[in-house]
Amino acid sequence: MDKVIELSYALDTFYFLMCGALVMWMAAGFTMLEAGLVRAKNTAEILTKNVGLYSIACIMYMLCGYGIMYGDAVNAFIPGIGMLGAEDNAAAAVLAGGDDAPYYSQLSDFFFQVVFVATAMSIVSGAVAERMKLWAFLAFAIIMTGFIYPVQGYWKWGGGFLDSAGFLDFAGSGVVHMTGAAAALAGVLLLGPRMGKYGPDGQVRAIPGCNLPLATLGTFILWLGWFGFNGGSELKVSDVGEANAVALVFVNTNMAAAGGLVGALVLARLWFGKADLTMALNGALAGLVAITAEPLTPAPLLATTIGAIGGVLVVGSIVLLDKLRVDDPVGAISVHGVVGIWGLLAVTLSNDEASLGAQLLGIGVIFAWGFLVSFAAWWVIRAVFGIRVSEQEEYEGVDVGECGLEAYPEFAPGSGTGSGTPSAAISSPMVAAPQASES
Repeated sequence: MDKVIELSYALDTFYFLMCGALVMWMAAGFTMLEAGLVRAKNTAEILTKNVGLYSIACIMYMLCGYGIMYGDAVNAFIPGIGMLGAEDNAAAAVLAGGDDAPYYSQLSDFFFQVVFVATAMSIVSGAVAERMKLWAFLAFAIIMTGFIYPVQGYWKWGGGFLDSAGFLDFAGSGVVHMTGAAAALAGVLLLGPRMGKYGPDGQVRAIPGCNLPLATLGTFILWLGWFGFNGGSELKVSDVGEANAVALVFVNTNMAAAGGLVGALVLARLWFGKADLTMALNGALAGLVAITAEPLTPAPLLATTIGAIGGVLVVGSIVLLDKLRVDDPVGAISVHGVVGIWGLLAVTLSNDEASLGAQLLGIGVIFAWGFLVSFAAWWVIRAVFGIRVSEQEEYEGVDVGECGLEAYPEFAPGSGTGSGTPSAAISSPMVAAPQASES
């Protein structure tokens, strides 16, 4: 092999792996963000869900997910089935894509893709927090990561009919984020709201999280990981053109997050009269979701604007969903679903190859697939062994009922500030700005 090709192969493979590691670190961001935005009595279960879903995603994507997305397809609508684990490891580490494609190890591609499917499943975790059975959630994770995500992933990134139709989604505003939000929405509708979240006359009761410093740390971790999410999706860095492209992707990703945070913070101040931290965190993550569909073609100023619009949209969406009594403790549906749609539409602002019709087709297909199949899966799980904990378990906190331990044992009932007390179960009856945020 030519030395130049060998160097390119090594560099692009290393870049792919390091970007995958950054995206894997987003799992920590989701975990910390969600742990900070739920009540103390539900923290251990959130931690268990996140480490569990990541591990399940890795196994299921190895067994069948990767083969569905990138295997030998039946046609543009029906993917094939294959198992990465059945291949010889040495044979898998080959030049990927042929002579004219970027050179990198196939296994580095698998690693990069598997952390994406874990990200999609992490979106679901926060939306169903504080009242879902742990094992019901993990059962759904098997279906989501092994089947639901890979099929629609094949339709775009595997060369299926959405790709042929001209649908554009650079790093996954639709394939990853909207899919996760659609699955979360289906689960939330079947699950119902938390006890005490909504009053009999339609009032919304804020239920604050237990640790906003932790939620803020989670947001910064996700912000960092997003450079791998979007930057790695360029797939290559080993020549001047690709290196410049990666630099632009990084800058646009950062600027969109900044614009989203400022947009949300300003709107929250004008609307609620306060600088709501949770809305600011929402805004940063909304900006990141918005730019993910196309971080390469906008100029930095346009990327900032796209992010700012995402930040404004997410504030309005969270308020609207609460008025509709859709209880999403961390704002995942708004951040990843509503803003994911905006990101896909915003592609047409800078990419001359984008078609509004193709973007709308992709939005409709991905949302319909993610929502309907997820709804069916959640319904079956509910019929078999239920998806919601008992009222007593919800009141006491799912940590004890589902995990048998508490993340903050010093706040156990009887300590004087117990997580099982009525004051912790329901916050002040005053209507307040929604306390929700998610990556």
